[in-house]
Amino acid sequence: MRSISSIEFPTTRYQSVRDQSLAICAPLAVEDLMVQPMTDASPPKWHLAHVTWFFETFILRRYAGDYQPFNPAFESLFNSYYNGIGEQFPRPRRGTLSRPTIDEIYAYRAYVDEAIARLLRQGCDDELGFLIALGLNHEQQHQELMFTDLKYTLGTNPLEPIYEYRDPGDPITAMPMGFDEHSAGIYPIGVTENRSGSGSFAFDNESPRHEVLLRAYALGNRLVTNGEFLAFIRDGGYERPDLWLSDGWTAMNSGGWKHPLYWRGADDNYFEYSLTGLHQLDLAAPVCHVSGYEAFAFARWFGGRLPTEAEWEVAAAAHKPEGNFVETRQLHPRPATDRQYFGDTWEWTQSSYGPYPGFSEFSGDIGEYNGKFMANQLVLRGGSCVTAQSHIRATYRNFFYPADRWQFSGIRLAKDL
Repeated sequence: MRSISSIEFPTTRYQSVRDQSLAICAPLAVEDLMVQPMTDASPPKWHLAHVTWFFETFILRRYAGDYQPFNPAFESLFNSYYNGIGEQFPRPRRGTLSRPTIDEIYAYRAYVDEAIARLLRQGCDDELGFLIALGLNHEQQHQELMFTDLKYTLGTNPLEPIYEYRDPGDPITAMPMGFDEHSAGIYPIGVTENRSGSGSFAFDNESPRHEVLLRAYALGNRLVTNGEFLAFIRDGGYERPDLWLSDGWTAMNSGGWKHPLYWRGADDNYFEYSLTGLHQLDLAAPVCHVSGYEAFAFARWFGGRLPTEAEWEVAAAAHKPEGNFVETRQLHPRPATDRQYFGDTWEWTQSSYGPYPGFSEFSGDIGEYNGKFMANQLVLRGGSCVTAQSHIRATYRNFFYPADRWQFSGIRLAKDL
């Protein structure tokens, strides 16, 4: 029998996060909710169901003794990658599911939310509080994916439909590129492990807190802009093998990359597709939707390099996690007028995604959440214009394969001193 402590989980936070998923889908037509243009991009309808499956599977089935599943078939249908839970419906075929309907998915969400509310009224201990917090942070990750996946769906449509129109407004001049110097030394990074519902939440891959040795380095005071990346293109950046990693050169040529994803046109007449419409390329805005390979090639062309994740965290830890996040409703990077470390775009680092010294996964089936992906990917830091501000922190470690471009990913430069 679980002992119930005095923890009171903030149910208003639970509902506000859950409501945000529905708000993201509000401007969409039913047809938009089930399209899957590539394997990596899931339909919004699947995201809505999967995050609900998470609460049902890891909380209600285990802690609500009288809970009856909404539909037993959903256990495998909306399982993403948890082999410990059981079989999963093939990821490439998520867009083929016309049933369950979106109305059934909304009913599923309401059913689970009511059951969670009943459970929380009975009391909440550390263990349950932690799992609820994990479920909400998991949902915020999928809310971001809903925007990135939806942008790929709409952005690869010949009609280039608009998700939510925004007037780009008057041009803004970005602050000059500069480099903040950081001394050599031994620095702590990561978080102290806390897997209870009574403290600040962090994912398992952010712990344990440990020390790293850094040489003196300098980090760009803002992200690389479209104008700076355009100079790279004009200087033959996509035609010079000396700038590229071998795998990057292969990926660039096989993919036919000539510019960042969602750029339209050529030479001196580029436009950029965004969720808010097709606009003239803003040369002062951060370049976005570039792969890790493109980031590496640009950094070499510029005469710099990509930062390590430890260098980034040490520099960013001195700044509040404020910036252009999803709450601004810009849904697109905007020029930096002051030092900028958070928001706008995720920032590629040169660090391979792996475990920190002394790393331990979450216990049980949720141990599959992060640990099993620690191979062949690069770490990104900082959050983006579609990340929730409440979700981000200096220790947060995102990770993608270096060839991925559909994420809101950009470039911050580093230099050795």
